[in-house]
Amino acid sequence: MNKIKNFIIAIAAFAGSSLLTGCKDLVVIHSKGMIGKDERDLIFTAVALMLLVVVPVIILTLVFAYKYRASNSNAKYDPGFTHSTKIEVVVWGVPIIIIGILAVIVWKSTHALDPYKPIEIEGVKPLNVQVVALDWKWLFIYPEQHVATINYLQLPVGVPVDFSVTADAPMNSFIIPQLGGQIYAMAGMKTHLNLIADEAGIYDGRAYVINGNGFNGMHFKAHVTSQEAFDSWVQEVKNSPNSLTTDVYKQLLKPTEYVQPQFYASVTDNLFEDIVMKYMMPGMDDMQGMDAK
Repeated sequence: MNKIKNFIIAIAAFAGSSLLTGCKDLVVIHSKGMIGKDERDLIFTAVALMLLVVVPVIILTLVFAYKYRASNSNAKYDPGFTHSTKIEVVVWGVPIIIIGILAVIVWKSTHALDPYKPIEIEGVKPLNVQVVALDWKWLFIYPEQHVATINYLQLPVGVPVDFSVTADAPMNSFIIPQLGGQIYAMAGMKTHLNLIADEAGIYDGRAYVINGNGFNGMHFKAHVTSQEAFDSWVQEVKNSPNSLTTDVYKQLLKPTEYVQPQFYASVTDNLFEDIVMKYMMPGMDDMQGMDAK
């Protein structure tokens, strides 16, 4: 038994050290937003509950293999054994209890972490950002600031952000792992993702659906700064010589790979709504409806 105990301790130590060596790359664990932290805690809770079954099973497997080995003449041999009420209660009862606890936790978390649910902070107005998945780049439109970017996102720290997400390309998935979960981007539909960043920094964002040759380069950086720095950035973008007109948007529709950040000082009115509706209204499939408007 001492040998088994030492073996288990050695395996646990090796597994723990192996996990710790890669912690810096586990961005979900290093969450920097309220939603991301709640989702991380939910993962930890679920894993801990499941380990209540997994760990004893692993230990008992090793114990049984050692105790009932062929060379152990002291082990009781009972070929007529068919049933044990105590074993049945443990084998079925413990998993049922754990599943019940998980069901309650997941039910509550599903509603609490609903991506459509606004994040309300007293005295703080949410920032609206419209997101369009293109081939193979991300378009971000700031409707209240009247600016837009390609593969570059700037957010103020401590301010709730309501992302309105659609696609003008094959279906995709929008995610900033350290701030929270993902939401699908689909042509002709508008989804919402509400997030907030608790710490300033630069966080990776990308597409999580394989959608062609340029998938690997369809990523961006989310720059989280103070409100003052965000306002200064908006003014800098407004000084850009570029404008996101209908003709410029038509050029963005062409598939391109590994696109560098681009900035637009102005945006055509209702561009995001027109992108969504062009798949819903006849005659708008080639953006001519936008020209007519």
